[in-house]
Amino acid sequence: MKPVRHLLSAAVFAGLSSSAMAEMNLDIIGNNEISFEALIQGDYNQFDNDFSFERLDGGTLSASQLTTLGNTFGTLVDDNNMRRSEFVLKGKGPTSDWTVGYDFSTQGGRGKWLDVNYRKRLTADYGIRIGQFKQPNSLEELGSTRHNDFISKAVTTNAFGIARRVGVEAQTGGANWTLTGTWFGRELTSNLNAGAGFGARGTFAPIMDEHNTVHLGVSAIRHDTRNDLYRNRQRPDADLANLRLVDTGDLKDADSVTTLGLEAAWIGGPVKVVGEYMNSTIARDFAEDFKGDSWYVSSVWNVTGEAFTYRQGIFNTPLPNDPGYKGMYQLGLRYDTIDLDEGMVNGGTQDSLTAGVNWYWRQNLKVMLNYVMVDADRDVRISGVASPIRMSNDPNILEMRVQIML
Repeated sequence: MKPVRHLLSAAVFAGLSSSAMAEMNLDIIGNNEISFEALIQGDYNQFDNDFSFERLDGGTLSASQLTTLGNTFGTLVDDNNMRRSEFVLKGKGPTSDWTVGYDFSTQGGRGKWLDVNYRKRLTADYGIRIGQFKQPNSLEELGSTRHNDFISKAVTTNAFGIARRVGVEAQTGGANWTLTGTWFGRELTSNLNAGAGFGARGTFAPIMDEHNTVHLGVSAIRHDTRNDLYRNRQRPDADLANLRLVDTGDLKDADSVTTLGLEAAWIGGPVKVVGEYMNSTIARDFAEDFKGDSWYVSSVWNVTGEAFTYRQGIFNTPLPNDPGYKGMYQLGLRYDTIDLDEGMVNGGTQDSLTAGVNWYWRQNLKVMLNYVMVDADRDVRISGVASPIRMSNDPNILEMRVQIML
């Protein structure tokens, strides 16, 4: 746990600084205010494995077959590592803004570009953006990473949300509605996600006042696959997990992916309830189309009384009312589920329940603690066994994150 311990020491030092700020203003060049932001996260994951294997024909697995299964699918291994090390430079003018961000410590030992874009406000109600940015098909993904309610995003977001791609976006909206359309291609960083596509998202808040806000949203994304292959595999709501418990495997002759999303949320002062559903259809040239879906519902309560805010179809997390003494405490609960079984594709199912507590101190330090209970099942085959084998893994996971925000 050494990286996390070092990160905690640095975070406490930053939090104790009386001049600590969540964003550093660097200079004014022309009409542009230049600022700098940084986000550093260190994670620790501890797994309690609970593997079991069962032949669906009722037969008995031999000791050697059980050993083969164990070696094939492995064991979840405790880990601690840097999750993010993001540095972002921003410029903001009277009618435009720009962003250049890079993450130096993503998983896999390589960095990647974050938001790299330029946005122009044509009128008070219309704007365009060009460059790399988050695509408009996930309420959770579009929120700020530094204010994630839980350490791992919901499996729905990870499985079907389209994050950052290079493209062009047009947006309009009013006080209680938004409409966004995009065309996009690959990610800016080489050898990551690719496939040209387009998407749209619309939101409407039928109730929006200082006491209650109700949010409704719908989205649709269609994009080509990369090299006519599609694979969806997901970790058990733990970003450092070395295994994916649900996995479609490589689906060949996959032409395109169409994902539809529904959103609903409510905030009442310090309480926020959010739910999303996504359904993805993979169109295949010489095989039956594949469909997978997922949904989650979560609730977060700011115990210290800070009220959530809402603007342009996105919820915002407030700063602590008392940043110097007790900070802001949050309690959260989330249930998410995914189904990647369809026809001849045995991707598996996964259900997870996550309980969490977050502590924001000043504007720079956030400590998160999550406990996750997972129930995953997938039918697999191994040589020498004619019947499919039901693989079940129901781990309990303890997660910790220490986060510095500058």
